[in-house]
Amino acid sequence: MILFALICVLPAFVGVAYSADDKEKAATDAATQWLTLTDSRQYAESWFQASSTFRGAVSKEQWKNALDSVRTPLGKVESRQLKSATYTTTAPNGPSGEYVILQFETSFENAPHMIETVTPMLEKDGKWKVSGYFIKRPGQ
Repeated sequence: MILFALICVLPAFVGVAYSADDKEKAATDAATQWLTLTDSRQYAESWFQASSTFRGAVSKEQWKNALDSVRTPLGKVESRQLKSATYTTTAPNGPSGEYVILQFETSFENAPHMIETVTPMLEKDGKWKVSGYFIKRPGQ
């Protein structure tokens, strides 16, 4: 009887453990760690830590060159605040899967008030990894 009760209760705990809020938190943590690499100009390492989809879409050299030309001139991050986190199972031009679209309001020393969009996806190994990164000025 006790075993039956545990089996009946277990699905309730599993559902709680993987709620959209929990997925958003896990994805945000992964994105924050990834952004730390990018902030410290460890561009090659950020490529290695990105999702397999990301690495399949852009080579390490292409990624490094893109960040050298776009991100480096912005200077150091002065502040970054998470503005939104949205769990979804679809992403533009992305394969089916689980994603969290994160938007940060970020101020750089040479470019205040930028919007960074970071999109982690859940990999087959159960880890959240960044599959997309975009940066722009508000209104662009």
